[in-house]
Amino acid sequence: MDLLIVVMRTFFFYFFILICYRIMGKREIGQLSISDLTISILIAELVAISIENREDNMLLTILPIVLLVILEVAYAFLQLKSNKMRRFFDGKPSIIIDSGRLNINEMIKQRYSIDDLLLALRGQNIKSIYDIDYALLESNGKLSVFKKNPLNMPSEYPLPLIIDGTVEGSTLKNMKKNKMWLIKKLAEYNVTLKEILYAFYKNNTIYIVKKHTSS
Repeated sequence: MDLLIVVMRTFFFYFFILICYRIMGKREIGQLSISDLTISILIAELVAISIENREDNMLLTILPIVLLVILEVAYAFLQLKSNKMRRFFDGKPSIIIDSGRLNINEMIKQRYSIDDLLLALRGQNIKSIYDIDYALLESNGKLSVFKKNPLNMPSEYPLPLIIDGTVEGSTLKNMKKNKMWLIKKLAEYNVTLKEILYAFYKNNTIYIVKKHTSS
């Protein structure tokens, strides 16, 4: 009888968790951020405890899982509204290779070793660091790589200036520019900072995506 209860609980929570993750919109483990991983660990622990403690009411497990799902959905909604909150909890991409050169200081800051870098490059069938123009360590731990062009010449990486209406101060600092320079540049395009959803700088040109405004 105890074995049957364990099997039934296991099957129930398997499908219950699948539904929960569908609600949260998570399709694969590589898309999990720090907050997603925290929720996943908590859910796994709750399910394990419920399967082991067969005498406990299953509602004692279902209720906190439902609360965690609601919390995650609410948090995802707040992230869409607040870029600062998203950056605070999930971090932001880090440039590991910049114009073909290793960014050692950023690697140390992110505790990202040469072995980690080479492993990620091998996973993308890249033989040498010298084949890379830019490489970014994303907030989910994935390495995004931009190869050099077929002539092995460096190409200019698109530098994000504005994301979700927020000015990227670190980008301006790397460019040795300031916010006033950006505002003047935007004026040349007859657009203000409040109108912009996303903008990046490449080949001495600012490319702009405006916010959708209702008529």
